[in-house]
Amino acid sequence: MAAIVMDRTNSLRPPGLLRLLGEDITCVKDRDPAARHAIEVALTYPGVHAVLWYRLAHRLWRGRLRFAARMLSWFARLATNVDIHPGAVIGRRFFIDHGAGVVIGETAIIGDDVTIYHGVTLGGTSWSKGRRHPTVEDGVLIGAGAKVLGPITLGRGARVGANAVVMASVPPGMTVVGIPGRIVNQERGRRPGEGRIDLNHHLMPDPVGQALATLIDRIDFLEARHGHLQQRLSAHLDPAPPAPVEPDTERSCHDCS
Repeated sequence: MAAIVMDRTNSLRPPGLLRLLGEDITCVKDRDPAARHAIEVALTYPGVHAVLWYRLAHRLWRGRLRFAARMLSWFARLATNVDIHPGAVIGRRFFIDHGAGVVIGETAIIGDDVTIYHGVTLGGTSWSKGRRHPTVEDGVLIGAGAKVLGPITLGRGARVGANAVVMASVPPGMTVVGIPGRIVNQERGRRPGEGRIDLNHHLMPDPVGQALATLIDRIDFLEARHGHLQQRLSAHLDPAPPAPVEPDTERSCHDCS
């Protein structure tokens, strides 16, 4: 986990604000083929704007200027349609693609090189104080509309399918889909957190579809076997009638004479 995420007591000094903002802008070109240059990203991407306002609000939050931080966060929500609580801890090179409808709760922790799409919620499942939001480790990808709820952990390099509802921790490198979220496979060929971020979130397995296809194949097999056995049983219970006996013409004529 990144240094900025490892310690919420601020014993480790995070990178400078300008450096963080510069990384947030430049990382977009690596993950969005529509991004042409840094100026366009800085001026037209609401997800980047939301992260920029969050960085400023988070500095105020850490400086105990809680009301000012919340006001700045409220303004950012009006401007970008992204709601990031200033108390959340977010690492470096964080990218919110499209940005609309994203919600990140107060105690959420996000590592480095994380990408999330529109409609994602990192929310809580309790009204109690303390940790109630997810921890998202380095290199995680969260698809559009996904809901990650509770004080759970998404391991390094994990992927969350679009519209999934995740309420249990996900090991590193795993893919989770569905409602409720189910782990369906492990990324192979690379170690979690290494290499470029895998943006192939459209190549998600369909465990429900696979299970239905398996059931359909099994039903077809059983129906064919049942039909075969039924034919054999019918042949055994209803044997063919004996062939008619031809009359002995010569004997009949001899008897008549």
